[in-house]
Amino acid sequence: MNKTIFCTGVFFGVLAVVLGAFGAHGLNNLVSSGEIDTFKTGVTYQMYHALFLLILGGVKSMPEEEKKLVYYLIVSGIVFFSFSIYLLATNSLTGFDFRTIGFITPIGGLLLILGWLIFGYRAYRKL
Repeated sequence: MNKTIFCTGVFFGVLAVVLGAFGAHGLNNLVSSGEIDTFKTGVTYQMYHALFLLILGGVKSMPEEEKKLVYYLIVSGIVFFSFSIYLLATNSLTGFDFRTIGFITPIGGLLLILGWLIFGYRAYRKL
Protein backbone atom coordinates (compact mmCIF):
# COMPACT_ATOMS: atom_id res chain seq x y z
CA MET A 1 0.00 0.00 0.00
CA ASN A 2 2.86 2.42 0.75
CA LYS A 3 4.13 2.15 -2.84
CA THR A 4 0.61 2.77 -4.15
CA ILE A 5 0.19 5.83 -1.94
CA PHE A 6 3.63 7.14 -2.89
CA CYS A 7 3.12 6.56 -6.63
CA THR A 8 -0.30 8.21 -6.50
CA GLY A 9 1.31 11.23 -4.83
CA VAL A 10 3.94 11.38 -7.58
CA PHE A 11 1.24 11.06 -10.26
CA PHE A 12 -0.88 13.88 -8.80
CA GLY A 13 2.25 16.02 -8.30
CA VAL A 14 3.36 15.62 -11.92
CA LEU A 15 -0.18 16.28 -13.11
CA ALA A 16 -0.33 19.43 -10.97
CA VAL A 17 2.85 20.74 -12.61
CA VAL A 18 1.50 19.97 -16.09
CA LEU A 19 -1.89 21.54 -15.34
CA GLY A 20 -0.22 24.52 -13.68
CA ALA A 21 1.86 25.14 -16.80
CA PHE A 22 -1.23 24.75 -18.97
CA GLY A 23 -3.14 27.19 -16.78
CA ALA A 24 -0.32 29.72 -16.85
CA HIS A 25 0.43 29.53 -20.57
CA GLY A 26 -2.33 27.73 -22.43
CA LEU A 27 -5.37 29.40 -20.94
CA ASN A 28 -4.18 33.03 -21.07
CA ASN A 29 -6.07 34.01 -24.22
CA LEU A 30 -8.96 31.59 -23.74
CA VAL A 31 -10.52 32.43 -20.37
CA SER A 32 -10.73 35.42 -18.04
CA SER A 33 -8.13 36.22 -15.40
CA GLY A 34 -10.66 35.25 -12.72
CA GLU A 35 -11.08 31.84 -14.30
CA ILE A 36 -7.30 31.43 -14.45
CA ASP A 37 -7.14 32.26 -10.73
CA THR A 38 -9.83 29.64 -10.09
CA PHE A 39 -7.85 27.11 -12.13
CA LYS A 40 -4.72 27.93 -10.08
CA THR A 41 -6.66 27.21 -6.88
CA GLY A 42 -7.37 23.70 -8.13
CA VAL A 43 -3.69 23.19 -9.04
CA THR A 44 -2.53 24.49 -5.66
CA TYR A 45 -4.79 22.19 -3.68
CA GLN A 46 -3.87 19.25 -5.89
CA MET A 47 -0.15 19.86 -5.29
CA TYR A 48 -0.59 20.24 -1.53
CA HIS A 49 -2.40 16.95 -1.39
CA ALA A 50 0.07 15.22 -3.71
CA LEU A 51 2.74 16.15 -1.17
CA PHE A 52 0.44 14.94 1.60
CA LEU A 53 0.25 11.53 -0.13
CA LEU A 54 4.05 11.37 -0.39
CA ILE A 55 4.28 11.97 3.35
CA LEU A 56 1.49 9.49 4.11
CA GLY A 57 3.26 6.83 2.06
CA GLY A 58 6.49 7.42 3.99
CA VAL A 59 5.03 7.31 7.51
CA LYS A 60 6.30 4.08 9.04
CA SER A 61 4.63 4.40 12.44
CA MET A 62 1.12 4.01 11.03
CA PRO A 63 -0.01 0.57 9.85
CA GLU A 64 -0.96 0.36 6.19
CA GLU A 65 -4.49 -0.64 7.09
CA GLU A 66 -4.95 2.66 8.94
CA LYS A 67 -3.60 4.58 5.94
CA LYS A 68 -6.16 3.17 3.50
CA LEU A 69 -9.09 5.32 4.60
CA VAL A 70 -6.95 8.46 4.61
CA TYR A 71 -5.64 7.57 1.13
CA TYR A 72 -9.13 7.05 -0.29
CA LEU A 73 -10.43 10.26 1.26
CA ILE A 74 -7.55 12.33 -0.10
CA VAL A 75 -7.64 10.83 -3.60
CA SER A 76 -11.42 11.24 -3.79
CA GLY A 77 -11.10 14.76 -2.43
CA ILE A 78 -8.52 15.71 -5.06
CA VAL A 79 -10.70 14.35 -7.86
CA PHE A 80 -13.90 15.96 -6.60
CA PHE A 81 -12.38 19.27 -5.51
CA SER A 82 -9.57 20.06 -7.93
CA PHE A 83 -11.00 18.41 -11.03
CA SER A 84 -14.38 20.06 -10.58
CA ILE A 85 -12.59 23.39 -10.24
CA TYR A 86 -10.72 22.74 -13.49
CA LEU A 87 -14.00 22.03 -15.25
CA LEU A 88 -15.71 25.06 -13.73
CA ALA A 89 -12.79 27.35 -14.64
CA THR A 90 -12.83 26.20 -18.26
CA ASN A 91 -16.63 26.07 -18.49
CA SER A 92 -16.74 28.78 -21.17
CA LEU A 93 -14.66 26.57 -23.50
CA THR A 94 -17.11 23.68 -23.58
CA GLY A 95 -20.64 23.01 -24.70
CA PHE A 96 -21.57 21.46 -21.36
CA ASP A 97 -22.46 23.70 -18.43
CA PHE A 98 -20.28 22.36 -15.62
CA ARG A 99 -21.94 24.67 -13.12
CA THR A 100 -24.62 21.97 -12.83
CA ILE A 101 -22.06 19.72 -11.13
CA GLY A 102 -20.50 22.48 -9.03
CA PHE A 103 -22.00 20.95 -5.90
CA ILE A 104 -19.26 18.29 -5.88
CA THR A 105 -16.54 20.88 -5.19
CA PRO A 106 -17.49 21.36 -1.51
CA ILE A 107 -17.94 17.58 -1.16
CA GLY A 108 -14.34 17.23 -2.34
CA GLY A 109 -13.25 19.85 0.17
CA LEU A 110 -15.02 17.96 2.94
CA LEU A 111 -13.28 14.73 1.91
CA LEU A 112 -9.90 16.49 2.07
CA ILE A 113 -10.70 17.88 5.53
CA LEU A 114 -11.76 14.45 6.76
CA GLY A 115 -8.57 12.93 5.38
CA TRP A 116 -6.47 15.45 7.28
CA LEU A 117 -8.44 14.97 10.51
CA ILE A 118 -8.29 11.18 10.43
CA PHE A 119 -4.59 11.25 9.55
CA GLY A 120 -3.92 13.70 12.38
CA TYR A 121 -5.86 11.64 14.89
CA ARG A 122 -4.20 8.37 13.89
CA ALA A 123 -0.73 9.91 13.81
CA TYR A 124 -1.27 11.61 17.18
CA ARG A 125 -2.16 8.27 18.79
CA LYS A 126 1.25 6.93 17.73
CA LEU A 127 3.22 9.79 19.37
